[in-house]
Amino acid sequence: MKEPVIAAKQPAVLELAAGRYYWCRCGASKTQPFCDGAHKQGTDFTPLAFTLDQPKRVALCQCKHTAAAPFCDGAHKKV
Repeated sequence: MKEPVIAAKQPAVLELAAGRYYWCRCGASKTQPFCDGAHKQGTDFTPLAFTLDQPKRVALCQCKHTAAAPFCDGAHKKV
């Protein structure tokens, strides 16, 4: 798999607590937008770790084409 799977063509808007998260880059995770290890099934992708220092409302990319990973930059409008 060289291109990620487009999990959805809209961001996942979530209220997240402070902490460390792992964003799925491959698009195959069943727990989108977070990694569930699906990338280990024949992809070269790895999850992207990110940390929030405080609770925050975020828009996480699900099309996997953002230039601001893991956050949505509107790339889903072009894929």
